[in-house]
Amino acid sequence: MSTSLSTLKPKLNPAWASLPLFDRTGWKRMAFGEFAESIGERAEPKDAQEEIYVGLEHLDPQCLHIRRWGKGSDVIGGKLRFRKGDIIFGKRRAYQRKLAVAEFGGICSAHAMVIRARPDKVLPEFLPFLMMSDRFMNRAVEISVGSLSPTINWTTLKLETFDLPPLDQQRRIAEILWAVDETLCSTIEMENAGCVAATVLLKVKMLGSAPGEVGRIRDIGDYRPTDGWKLAKARELVCSPITKGATPSPHLNTSAADVPFLKVYNLTFTGDLDFTVNPTFVERAIHERVLKRSRVRAGDILMNLVGPPLGKVSLVPADFPEANVNQAIAIYRIADAQLRDFFLEYLQSDLAQRWLQSRSKKTSGQQNLTLELAQELPVPIPPSRQLRDAIECSRSFGQLRRTAGANRAAIQQLLSSITNPIFSVS
Repeated sequence: MSTSLSTLKPKLNPAWASLPLFDRTGWKRMAFGEFAESIGERAEPKDAQEEIYVGLEHLDPQCLHIRRWGKGSDVIGGKLRFRKGDIIFGKRRAYQRKLAVAEFGGICSAHAMVIRARPDKVLPEFLPFLMMSDRFMNRAVEISVGSLSPTINWTTLKLETFDLPPLDQQRRIAEILWAVDETLCSTIEMENAGCVAATVLLKVKMLGSAPGEVGRIRDIGDYRPTDGWKLAKARELVCSPITKGATPSPHLNTSAADVPFLKVYNLTFTGDLDFTVNPTFVERAIHERVLKRSRVRAGDILMNLVGPPLGKVSLVPADFPEANVNQAIAIYRIADAQLRDFFLEYLQSDLAQRWLQSRSKKTSGQQNLTLELAQELPVPIPPSRQLRDAIECSRSFGQLRRTAGANRAAIQQLLSSITNPIFSVS
C-alpha cells in the first residue's frame, strides 16, 4: 500500500535539548579561532583551468552540500584553494546562510572563507552544524561590516566564543544530525524528480505529433510550436504591466508599520508564500501613497529577480492581506484564471528556469535578472481545447513537487529544532 508523502512529515520534539545526550557536563567555551582555522591558500584561475570552481552562486542557503559548480577557466582574479572536508562559508552577505562541506578539492570565490576544523578540539563532521546554527549565523551577521555587501572579517570572527561538548559527545550529536540531513537530501531528490517529470510531460504536450524531439529542447528558446501551440511573450499575457517593487528602508518595521512587505526570503520553491521567514512590515501611509507599483493582491504571481537562487515563484493566496514587495521581486498579474494556473506551473519548469538562468548576469557576487527579461520570457500557449488538459497534467507533477517541498521544509525545521538548542548560550 502506498504511503502519502504528507504522512511522512517528521514530528518535532521540543525536548531535544533536555535529553541526556545533550547534557552539558564537560562542555568548554572556546574562541572560534581555537577550534577552527581560516585557510588562506591562494590560487590563480589561469593555473587551475580544469579544476572545480565553487562561487557563492553555487551554494544554496541552508544546504551543506555543493550541488553545482563551474571550472577555473570560467573566472578571473585570485581565488582560494580548498581541500576535501573543508567548509566553504560565504563571508559576504552572511544572512544568506551559505555554507557547504567540500566533498572534493578545488578553488572557490574570495568572497568565501575556507574553514578547517582543528580535530583535536572539534570533529570535522560536527563543525558544519555549529556554523549552521542560529547562534553562529546571527553573530556572523552582527559582526559583518559594510552596508552594500556586509562582509565578515576573520580577525573578528575568530574571537567569537562558542560552547563545545567533549569529542565523544560531538560524535554522537553529529551522527544524529547527519542522519537527518540524509533524509533531507532524499526529499530534495524527490522534489527535483517532480520538477523533471513535470517538464518532460509539458514538452510532450507541446510537441504533439513529434514527441521524439523531447531531448532536443533544453529550454524554451529551443522550441518551435506545432499542432496549434504558439509562443507569446510574458508581457502579452498580463492584464497590467509586469513590474517590481521598491524598498523604503526608513519606513520598515517601525512602530507604525503593519502592512506585510515581502522579500525574496518569503518566496519558496513550493509555489507558496512563507511569511514566517524574516517577517517585515511597512507603514500603511507609505503603502497607500508611495508604493503603488509595489502592491500585490490575491492571484498575483511573484518571481525573484535577485539570487542565488533565482527563479523562486510564489502565488499570492486569496487569504493573504494587502502587501508590498521589494525591488528584487517581479509581479505577474494575469486575469484569466486558467491561463494564470498554466503560467504558474510553466514558470517553475526547467523550460522557463533554464531560459532565465542562462540570461542572468552576475553583479556584486549575485545573479540578477532584469525586469525586461521577466517581460520577454517566451511562454508556450496551448490551443484552447488543450489548455485544461495541459494544466491538469502539470498540476499532477507540480503537486508532487510541492508536497516534497513541504516535507523538505519540515525536515529543515526539524534539523533546526535539534541544532539550535545545542548551540544556544546556556
